[in-house]
Amino acid sequence: MTRKKKALPLIEGAVIEAVAAEGKCLFHWNDLVVFVPYCVPGDVCDIQIRRKKHSFAEGEVVRFVEYSKVRALPFCQHFGVCGGCKWQNLPYDEQLKFKQQQVFDQLHRIGKVELPEFRPILGSVKTQEYRNKLDFGCANKRYLTKEQFESEEQKMKSEGLPEPSTPGASLKDHPAIGFHITGAFDKILPIEKCWLMDDLHNQIRNEVRDYSISHGLTFFDLRAQVGLLRDVIIRNSASGEWMVIVQFHLDTQSDSPVNRWESNDGRQALDLLQHLADTFPQITSLLYLDNQKCNDTIGDQEILVFKGQDHIYEIMEDLRFKVGPKSFYQTNTEQAYHLYCVAREFAQLSGNELVYDLYTGTGTIANFVARKARKVIGIEYVPEAIEDAKINSELNNIGNTLFYAGDMKDILTDDFIAQHGKPDVIITDPPRAGMHPDVVKTILNASPQRIVYVSCNPATQARDLHDLDGQYKVAEVQPVDMFPHTPHVENVVLLLKR
Repeated sequence: MTRKKKALPLIEGAVIEAVAAEGKCLFHWNDLVVFVPYCVPGDVCDIQIRRKKHSFAEGEVVRFVEYSKVRALPFCQHFGVCGGCKWQNLPYDEQLKFKQQQVFDQLHRIGKVELPEFRPILGSVKTQEYRNKLDFGCANKRYLTKEQFESEEQKMKSEGLPEPSTPGASLKDHPAIGFHITGAFDKILPIEKCWLMDDLHNQIRNEVRDYSISHGLTFFDLRAQVGLLRDVIIRNSASGEWMVIVQFHLDTQSDSPVNRWESNDGRQALDLLQHLADTFPQITSLLYLDNQKCNDTIGDQEILVFKGQDHIYEIMEDLRFKVGPKSFYQTNTEQAYHLYCVAREFAQLSGNELVYDLYTGTGTIANFVARKARKVIGIEYVPEAIEDAKINSELNNIGNTLFYAGDMKDILTDDFIAQHGKPDVIITDPPRAGMHPDVVKTILNASPQRIVYVSCNPATQARDLHDLDGQYKVAEVQPVDMFPHTPHVENVVLLLKR
């Protein structure tokens, strides 16, 4: 006989105490820390516990008894469901305080190294429409909120329709373009208006949706791996250019790319692209692909040009950067400039230094500092990004850079350093996972005078600082906010050789 689960409690009048990780807040109850999303410190709430462990619990606000005095009115209609901008209900100056504290806590708690006084966090120039790239999934199943589902149930009962066997089954023919929801991997939350990017992107995305529905294009079913329209990526740049990449999933077994696009699915796809080209002359790079994989990543896919070029250009100071569909470029263009200015300042270049730029991407930092260095060597995993980095040097008449593609731990070895020379300065901007232990070991063997560590994850940065601490001391710490209304924060650290 199955043991009946004990009902989890409702806590009335809980006072939210502080901001926690991942954009949640917390309060204490019965010797437990309870984590709750979509509230702010000072809120008094009734909290339904949803998950309970030995040392912590997770809850959900079911009623606000009293709102905090430290609160902002969310500006997005999707707030609380989308999950992308969890701090819209927190004034921006308060967001910056918590981000500064987050960096401080993680470097102290995880790094356990001696730290100088931190510089005040650099707030983002823009707090809305600050992104230059967004990725929207397409699905034949739309995500329903609890209220929408209950409304649908009531509608079916009032019309005398049978109750669906699965939640939301009556809306299975209602496709959506928008964002994936945590815990519902095969469903998409339909987005009407997103405030993260220039409003033209909303017009483009919604036109893709409306045209596709009205012309009978099928939307992707992630479970069954069928359906034509799969994903839409939209990028823009400070130069005013727009790139749109549409992922399709053609229903054909033909091995010939020409024949695939001459199939019924292929003709429908090309008609959609022509409609976008006619409707939005602002699109300077209209690209497409047929992705037959189980996931939506495009790094290993052939991308075709329907209109314009296969790239756009980004501008920073007097430099131009070529950005292709597979290229990484900081998604907050204006704030990236301030981030790179900090990195260049920390590097303390006089014109005589050999600089290694690790995880160089399309060579933005490498080219940004090259004119103040003797030579810059950039290393990056993605071959297409390295080709863009080389082109970016040529575009800007920079002749003192070299770029290499490959896994960092395989490229950056003692032999590589013996061949190219010991660096005076290393600039490193790794992914969220931080640096591989082999990379840290090689950096220590290279023994540069200065290390500038740019990080999108202060927790893994703190771990790496601990591993570098024997030979390097932290001299400067500069948090930088690249993503307003989210708990994410960048951090730049200058390390000096002891």
